[in-house]
Amino acid sequence: MASRIQEADPLSDPSLKPAPSAATPALKRPTDRDTQRKTEASTVAVKSPQSGLRNHVAASALSMGVHIIVLLAMALVVSDPPKEEKPRFIVSTAPEVAEEFEEFEVEVPLNQPEAAQDVSDAVVMPDSNVDVQVVSNATDLDAAPLSVELTDFSSETATSSDLLSSVGAIGGKATGIGGRSNPKVRQQLVSTGGGTPQSEAAVEAALKWFINHQLPDGSWSFDLTRCPTCNGQCTHSGIMKGNTAGPTALAILPFLGRGYTQLEGPYKKQLEYGLNALATKVVAGKGNAGEGCYVQGLTGICLSEAYAMTQDNRLQLPAQLAINYVMASQDPAGGGWGYSFRAPGDTSIFGWNLVALKSGHLAYLAVDPLSVKRAVGFLESVQSDEGSGYGYRGPGNSPALSAVGLLSRMYLGWKKDHPALERGLDRLAKAGPNANLYYDYYATQVLHHVEGERWTAWNNKMRDSLIKAQSTTGHEAGSWYEGFGEQSHGAHGGRIYCTSLATMILEVYYRHMPIYSQQSVDEDFKE
Repeated sequence: MASRIQEADPLSDPSLKPAPSAATPALKRPTDRDTQRKTEASTVAVKSPQSGLRNHVAASALSMGVHIIVLLAMALVVSDPPKEEKPRFIVSTAPEVAEEFEEFEVEVPLNQPEAAQDVSDAVVMPDSNVDVQVVSNATDLDAAPLSVELTDFSSETATSSDLLSSVGAIGGKATGIGGRSNPKVRQQLVSTGGGTPQSEAAVEAALKWFINHQLPDGSWSFDLTRCPTCNGQCTHSGIMKGNTAGPTALAILPFLGRGYTQLEGPYKKQLEYGLNALATKVVAGKGNAGEGCYVQGLTGICLSEAYAMTQDNRLQLPAQLAINYVMASQDPAGGGWGYSFRAPGDTSIFGWNLVALKSGHLAYLAVDPLSVKRAVGFLESVQSDEGSGYGYRGPGNSPALSAVGLLSRMYLGWKKDHPALERGLDRLAKAGPNANLYYDYYATQVLHHVEGERWTAWNNKMRDSLIKAQSTTGHEAGSWYEGFGEQSHGAHGGRIYCTSLATMILEVYYRHMPIYSQQSVDEDFKE
């Protein structure tokens, strides 16, 4: 190996250097003839300066030419300049609704819900005579991120140390939900708002009825014969027997209104399974609950509200998916919502979907302002008398749809002294409650927001009629249908639907404080 390295490096081997030839001496002594030749050459150089100059110029020219040739050659060797690229245009198309959530997987609980009777006795009604320390600014509670009962959209209207201590700093902009979850605050709001121990007992009885009718997979059905613990003992199942997302949302919303979630309250496990069933359905449909825009609005409200109240990260993506689909299903021309995807809207379906957007907004989910702007346009297309009355798909003055329209106007920024709002309120108060729970549900909220004598008169009739009509015997105990179910949508949703609306009406005192207790409609969600 060493010999090979030496052979490869000839400069390091003296034996490979050329030796002086024997015929030619390494050093040659100059002769006289050589000296003479050098002298003659020097003499000629001195005597011919012009000749030397010419030689010098020629040499310089030759040198310059050689350099030019070398530079040109080097220029040719240099790589070609980069080719000029043509402008590129990036074209993007709107992704399908909720495309970024395609791979989200909902955690499915391994265990089935516990039997309702195992936990139904866990709820203890608070003593109505307990002395409550009232928070100084409790009347300024802002809106809960509520189903169809969204109010004050500001984020700093209550003393968080008192009102949120039981639920933590939760829910995006939904800082006023302490009235729901704190039993002492809730009791005080019931007392000052017009509720009674009897109305509170009716709410708890209704929640127990819902628990007793939850299906093994965590969902609810309008068809009560599907419930193993009921098996048809309760009458008046809804005719929409294949629907599960709608009744599940309607069943969960009263629990949330009471302050009970999958993390707090006596029904944590049941609500965990219920929310999971609803979220799984929404994720599978990439936001679409699969049962029309009525149900889509209810689903968006329920998931957004549950997420806002708990900040449970498992609910964030399903809630956003549901809100995305609500926005995508809006009629792009008219701004409303119809029975199918992007169909011309009607005011009845409009109400649920607008509140879904409001619930998403309060939960800090992404809501496109353009959807809100379009919604305002729809309201203007169905209003009468400058906005005091509202029709179905055109100008009108239906009592139920006027209540929907007026509540929507409140959410979107109308002031308390708006002339059209005042005229509409007077008509609702004069008409009073009736057997149509859909109308009662919206009108109760509208009048509660403005308080005063109109609210007091309305509430006394509404509250007492519901308490009187609630079933108190057998498997139907705690539910509603008789006396109310014969009216709007009662046959479609049956006992589940009627019980949900009636319960939320009786929760109105603490689900939110009136909007106009301080003029604070959210600047980000108004026309």
